Amino acid sequence: MSAVLDAVGQRRSHSKVTAQAPSHEELLPLVSIAARVADHGALRPWRLIEVRGDARLRLGAALVEAAGLTGDESAKLAAKPLRAELLIAIVASRRESDSVAVWEQDAVAAGVGHMLSLLLTDQGWGVMWRTGPLTRSEPVRKVQELSASEELLGWLYVGGVPDGCKQGVRRLIDPSDYLREL
Repeated sequence: MSAVLDAVGQRRSHSKVTAQAPSHEELLPLVSIAARVADHGALRPWRLIEVRGDARLRLGAALVEAAGLTGDESAKLAAKPLRAELLIAIVASRRESDSVAVWEQDAVAAGVGHMLSLLLTDQGWGVMWRTGPLTRSEPVRKVQELSASEELLGWLYVGGVPDGCKQGVRRLIDPSDYLREL
């Protein structure tokens, strides 16, 4: 099996990660490689936002505002961005185009996010792509500083893989159930 097949075949989500995280400098070459996804028109209709330190607290506050919660429930929600030292927001940054539909641009942004998650995993980091009903709320849009032509697709939560972490098990599919000839 090739290294790529091995890497993709071993991919798993890590819902819990350690406080270690890749630096900005370590992310740069991975982002450069992730940008190689298929991109009709070479529009680069995406961008990524590193969310570290106090920015995670601001994001938590935006989630609480969007949900309209108070008390214990608000504290739980506010703490969600603290599950990892690094969150990477995946943003569909749509461009004006007569030939590339919005859905295609969103697919490119999602492709970059998924490719980046595979690259981070290959480098030994634990990654989980998280979304939720508040992802596209106005308070979250505001804290992420999104323009009118942008949509947040979610965050990659990135950190170290905990010691003793078990290999992910995913039930194999029967590919003939999903791949058909016309």
